[in-house]
Parts: sequence; C-alpha cells; structure tokens
Amino acid sequence: MSVMNKFLNYFGLQEETPDTGKEAFDAEEEQEIETPAFEQRKQIGKHNVVSIHSQKNVRVILTEPRTYDEAQEIADHLKSRRSVVINLQRVRRDHAVRIVDFLSGTVYALGGHISKLGPNIFLCTPDSVEISGTISDLYAEEADYSKMR
Repeated sequence: MSVMNKFLNYFGLQEETPDTGKEAFDAEEEQEIETPAFEQRKQIGKHNVVSIHSQKNVRVILTEPRTYDEAQEIADHLKSRRSVVINLQRVRRDHAVRIVDFLSGTVYALGGHISKLGPNIFLCTPDSVEISGTISDLYAEEADYSKMR
C-alpha cells in the first residue's frame, strides 16, 4: 500500500483493501532496480577472484659452466621450474655443443623452451614460462650490412 492510501484509511476516507501480495512483490522489484550497479558488480565479482601471483618465488638462474659436468646442475634447476641463462663463452666449443645438446633434451622432456640470446648465450625455461619474440644475431646483421655498402 502506498503512504497516501494508508493516510486515507487512517481517517476513514477510504476503505481498506486486503493485501494480495502483489504489492509486496512490486516493492521487491523496485528494491532490486534501485540497487546501485557497483553493488551488483561487487556481488558478482567477489567469486571471480584470481591471483596474478601464481608463483611467489620466481627465479632466473645465471650460469657460466666451465665443464660439461655442470650441465646436470643446470638441468636440476630446470626440473625445479626455474629459468636458466647459460653463458658458454668460457667453455671449449666441443663442450659447449654437448651442453646445448644435453639441455635441449632436458628442455624437450620437461616441455620447456630453449632460445639463443646471443653468441654462446642461451635461455632455457620450463613449461610454465613462455618466451615470445626473438633476438636477432647482431654479428650476422652487421656482416650483411657491411657487404651491402
């Protein structure tokens, strides 16, 4: 009932009509319509909370192996789901090739990725890290550029 109807009923100027429940239903609809949009979004969004920090301690390991035997330590870091940057400039060429072959197999078995960052520098990542983009070989570009002159 509206306020005006209640007022008229109080003074006996109008007959009281029984409450059919329809007015109560209309009042609930009005209350739902009047709920601010930000409160509705708040109610909807409170169940969709997703943490953007999936791993608390993300580490990137920098290594400079001097022998082939250190390749297993690098593989252990990959198994622990850590990214590893490997600088092979201090290793003999034949050992560097063997290390890269070993790490390529390790990365493949773990479902990760391996990328060349520069001359004798590689990045190995586990499957939880995605590598996008490329780094071009500057030395090859400079050689091509000097030939064009």
